[in-house]
Amino acid sequence: MTRRPVTLQRTLVIGAIALVATALVLMSVATVTALRAFVYDRLDEQVVGGLVFAGGPGDGRGWPPSEESTGAPTPSASAGVPAEGRGPAPRIGSLLVRVADDGAVASSYTRSDGTVQTLSDEQVSVLSRGVPPDEVPVTVELGAELGTFRVAARSANGSTVFSGISLADAAATTSALTTILIAVGAVTLLAAVVGLSFFVRRALRPLDRVAAVAQRVSERTLGRGPAEIPDRVEAADTDTRTEVGRVGASLNDLLGHVQAALTARAHSESELRRFIADASHELRTPLASVRGYTQLTLTGPEPMTATQRRSLERIESEARRMTTLVEDLLLLARLDAGQRLRVEDVELPLVAIDAVSDAQAVDREREWRLDIASDAPLTVPGDEDRLRQVVANLLRNAHAHTPPGTIVTTSIERDDDEAVLRVTDTGPGIDPAVADTLFERFTRGDRARNRDAGSTGLGLSIAQAIVVAHRGTIAVRSRPGETTFTVRLPAHRSRAATDS
Repeated sequence: MTRRPVTLQRTLVIGAIALVATALVLMSVATVTALRAFVYDRLDEQVVGGLVFAGGPGDGRGWPPSEESTGAPTPSASAGVPAEGRGPAPRIGSLLVRVADDGAVASSYTRSDGTVQTLSDEQVSVLSRGVPPDEVPVTVELGAELGTFRVAARSANGSTVFSGISLADAAATTSALTTILIAVGAVTLLAAVVGLSFFVRRALRPLDRVAAVAQRVSERTLGRGPAEIPDRVEAADTDTRTEVGRVGASLNDLLGHVQAALTARAHSESELRRFIADASHELRTPLASVRGYTQLTLTGPEPMTATQRRSLERIESEARRMTTLVEDLLLLARLDAGQRLRVEDVELPLVAIDAVSDAQAVDREREWRLDIASDAPLTVPGDEDRLRQVVANLLRNAHAHTPPGTIVTTSIERDDDEAVLRVTDTGPGIDPAVADTLFERFTRGDRARNRDAGSTGLGLSIAQAIVVAHRGTIAVRSRPGETTFTVRLPAHRSRAATDS
């Protein structure tokens, strides 16, 4: 499964949302923690204050006054709360417990409906064990029936007094706040995602336009065709005071330099092609004259020494080789200039048969084979003379760069709407050092194969130029013991094959 690439827009949105979510979480945790601490502080104050109304008489710290000082009866030691009409009414969820030294217990717990109940012996035991009499509130769990309390205790007048308040309201408050914060945070995050996606997409639109220009330029074939690059970043996206504007302005400058370089290169190549074409054309006549006079001298009646005859034969051979080179250069110059080829129906199997027959007649040291698929004959539109030259160059390449005894097979088959011609030899293969430049001009495979002295290094480049002019492709695959040149040309079945 291919991993989806992380775009700049997605990175910015995810990063911003992560920061917002982190801030919301930290704020929520801090708010709940602060509220819980505040509530607990208030409860602790109330718990400590409750000890005033639960303690014994006459200690001078605000405890209920004695009978002697007020003339009123003192609350019974067994009462858990102040006597009726003495002090404030007990708070809902509060508890008061007095444990005398002789084990007598007086307790009361005010339920949510206002009724008062006493604590069980086990609950009183939990308080006695878990709450030290130092007036410091602690949290105590009194079972599922009562729940959790903040409780403080003190010893006075031969008894220990406990005062506590239930944490149910505090827990409900913090739970409600937590729920509210989660809901608000989720809505805030959703709004942030939508808003950030919109604003980031809007902010990155200029960069998208700059990238679109670069994409269109990258899809152009700058190596061939006109040197014009009409695509440019719009002026609105080239403001150098912004980051995207600097990128757009730099891209426009780069495209301008590239276009200037392409124009200069195209002009130079045009001049070079014109020079090669003119020079090749002009050299044809003197070379023909040199060959003619050489042949005339060799066939003349005047006696010559062996050295003279050898010299004239070499002159004729080199003149013939130079004529071939000039003809190849002239053909390449014309193809580069876009010379139109003849377009006619060419029977590719007949072209291959003639080329293989010619190779067998010239070279008896190699085995030349022909393999034509059952769906042949194939007809391709093109220039028959040029296509014959392609096949001949490929066979000549096999002859020049393979040792005697090599098997060279020329095959033709059909692949959908293409005619596929392959020339395969069992030679030593192509040197990897020249494989990438094999179709360039004047490239020789001297280090890979046995070189023929008559090779000009233009055969494969001419074959490629002719194939490309026919809207086809040529490729090579090589390894020791097998080298295959594959030519693909647009094709249609011949009339005879169609009628059958």
